Amino acid sequence: MEVLNILNEYANEQKLSKNKNSRNNQNLSTITYETIKYLSETPAGLQNQACIETTLKALLPFGLTKAEKLQLVNLRPTTAVEISLIVEESEERITEEQIDEIIEIVSRLPAPEEEQTAENMEET
Repeated sequence: MEVLNILNEYANEQKLSKNKNSRNNQNLSTITYETIKYLSETPAGLQNQACIETTLKALLPFGLTKAEKLQLVNLRPTTAVEISLIVEESEERITEEQIDEIIEIVSRLPAPEEEQTAENMEET
């Protein structure tokens, strides 16, 4: 989400900039555009600072590292297997009930599929 915000700000600055002819600027603009397009189609496109902060606060009791929390927000695991791959030594650190709680917390983040489904329903 943060990378997407930074790239959007950069793209807006480039639109206002008068120096668009440079070959390097054109290449960078292409990379920026493609990255924004990709990230907009991922969960990052729907997240905002408030929903991430709420999720991170809800994950505090589990004693997860910063890297684990970051991966949970970015990857949005939906199964216990995915959680075990993200959380190092998960068998020793968290219980099955806690895994279910983590999945529930992460599932509250806005999902791209839900947004697209809602848009499709509005169109029909």
